[in-house]
Amino acid sequence: MPAAPDRVSVQFEAATSGEGPLSWGQLENWSAIAKQGTWLPLGGVKPFDEGTTVDEIVLELRYLMTRYEPMRTRLRFAGDGTPTQVVHAGGEIDLQIVDAGTADPGRVAEELCDAWRAKQLDFTTEWPLKMAVIRQGERLTHMAVLVSHLVTDAAGAATMLAEVAARTATPVPGPQPLAQAAWQASPAGQRHDAAARRYWEGILRTVAPERFPRPAVVESPRYWHGEFTSPALGLAARRWAADTGIDTTTVLLAAYAGALTRVTGVDPVVIRPIVSNRFRPGLAGVVCTLAQAGLLSVPAAGLVFPELLERTRRVTMAAYKYAYFHHTEMERLRARIDAERGVAVELGCYFNDRRGPGRDESPIEPGESALRWVAAQDAPSFEPLFLHVDDAPGTLRLSLYLDAAHVSPAAAEEILAGMERLAAG
Repeated sequence: MPAAPDRVSVQFEAATSGEGPLSWGQLENWSAIAKQGTWLPLGGVKPFDEGTTVDEIVLELRYLMTRYEPMRTRLRFAGDGTPTQVVHAGGEIDLQIVDAGTADPGRVAEELCDAWRAKQLDFTTEWPLKMAVIRQGERLTHMAVLVSHLVTDAAGAATMLAEVAARTATPVPGPQPLAQAAWQASPAGQRHDAAARRYWEGILRTVAPERFPRPAVVESPRYWHGEFTSPALGLAARRWAADTGIDTTTVLLAAYAGALTRVTGVDPVVIRPIVSNRFRPGLAGVVCTLAQAGLLSVPAAGLVFPELLERTRRVTMAAYKYAYFHHTEMERLRARIDAERGVAVELGCYFNDRRGPGRDESPIEPGESALRWVAAQDAPSFEPLFLHVDDAPGTLRLSLYLDAAHVSPAAAEEILAGMERLAAG
C-alpha cells in the first residue's frame, strides 16, 4: 500500500477579488452538479519528465491559483439555495505528495483520481482544484490533477494548458466570470436573454412532448456508456464537408437527427447541441465555463441526406445564437409551458462535438466499425441520450451515454448504425 500522503501548503495572492451572481455558463454547470450529485471533475494523470521537482509543481499550482479567478472561487448560498460566487484575492491550497512505494506509480495516480471523483466537493470551503504528485524513491513520476467543470470547459482547459506551459504573464484575455455576470445583468444582456427565451418558447410550445418511445422492458443496470468507432462515418463526414462547405460537426449532427427520427418515429427531432459560445466577442480565450446546451428542432423524416444536411445547417444558426441564456430563468419558462400544456416536454437528447483544433486534419484509415459497451451502472445517472464526438487516432469515435428507461441499448445501436448509413449513402 502507498504511504499516507505528505502535503505542501501552497500560498497564493492575486490582484483581483469580488463576489456576485454566477455567470450563465457557471449556472448551467452548477445545475448539472446539483442534479448529478458530482463535482464534475475534469483532468486525470500526466507522467512527468525526468528530473521534475516538487518546487516546479508548487510554482505551477501557485500560477494556476493566481492567474485564473475561477480557480480561487468558492460559493455562498442564500436561504433559497441561490449561489453567489466569491473570488478570493489569496489563500492557500495543498499539494499532495504520495509515495507509491513498490506499487505501479501510474496506477497509484489513477486510483487517487478515482478516489477524488467518488467524493463530494464542498464548494463553500474547498477550492475546485485537486493536485498531487506521485513519488517513487527519489523520483517524481506522475501528476494527478482534477478541476471542477464549474471552473472551465474543455476549450478553456486547452487555453489554460497552453498558458501554463508557456507561463504566460500577459493579462488574462477577456472577461472572467464576475465580469461576464455583470454584462449579463446589463440591459444588453437582458435583451439577449429575453430573445433566447422567445426562441425556446417557439419550440417548446409546438413539439411533441416525448423524444423517445418508452422501452417495453427497462434494462438493468439502467445507465449505459458505449463507444462506437467508425472510419466510414468519419470519412463520409469529411466528404460532405468538402462537397458542401458545411463543417463536419453539422454533418454529424444532421446524421444524428436523421437516425433519431428513423429509429424513434418522432418528428421533428429536438436536440440540445452543446455550444462553446467562444465565437462571442471577447470570449475566445477565456479560461472559464462558457459552453451551454442550446435547443434546435429539425423536421428530419423522409429527407434524403443532402436535404437533411441543408435543413440542419439552417436551424443550427439560430440554435447557436440562443445557446447563451440565464439557466434559472429558462427553467422557469420550461416549467410554465409544461404546466400550460399539461405535460412535461422532454429535452434529454444531447449532441456534443468535443474534438479539438485540427479535428479534420488527422488521417482516417478505412476499416471496420465497432461498438463496445464500456460500462453499465445504476449510479450515477445519465441523461436519456447524450452523444459525444471525440478525437481518436485513425478513426472517428462516438461516445454514447443513455438511460435505458428512455432508450434501450439495442435502439442506441440502431441510431449509431443509422448515422453511418445516412452519411455514407
